[in-house]
Amino acid sequence: MNIRILAILFLSSFILVSCDSRVIFEDNIRIPENRWYQDNIIRLQAEIPDTVTPLNLYINVRNASGYQFSNLFLFMNTITPDSMIARDTVEIQLADESGRWMGDGMGDIWDNRILFKKNFRFPVAGTYTFELQQAMRVNPLPQIMDAGIRIERAE
Repeated sequence: MNIRILAILFLSSFILVSCDSRVIFEDNIRIPENRWYQDNIIRLQAEIPDTVTPLNLYINVRNASGYQFSNLFLFMNTITPDSMIARDTVEIQLADESGRWMGDGMGDIWDNRILFKKNFRFPVAGTYTFELQQAMRVNPLPQIMDAGIRIERAE
């Protein structure tokens, strides 16, 4: 009886913690061998349901503490359902001036969620493609483990 109650409580708390009703889309792609080659473009597709709701777009990056830089430059392509392409160059700060890693860390792994666009409204509803490409001068770029995007309703 006690084991059944504990299992139910555990499952219930897991569901409540893992649910975030604001999230429309989130996906992260693992970088093979933690070495991000410039020609390894991460492509993600998200269904955007409307053009009225303001959304926040985030770029997610997971790095190991052995990453040799304090920042990361990316090219971000946003391709609309009608094939229009917007290209942005994004600089992400992964460490502060003193070299302390930013984001959430556990051991030597650091998760960063960087706000890319705030209160953004997509021009048309439909399926969007997002492409992330590392734009550093080092190729391959070691110690980057995952990258992706998160789209959520703005508060």
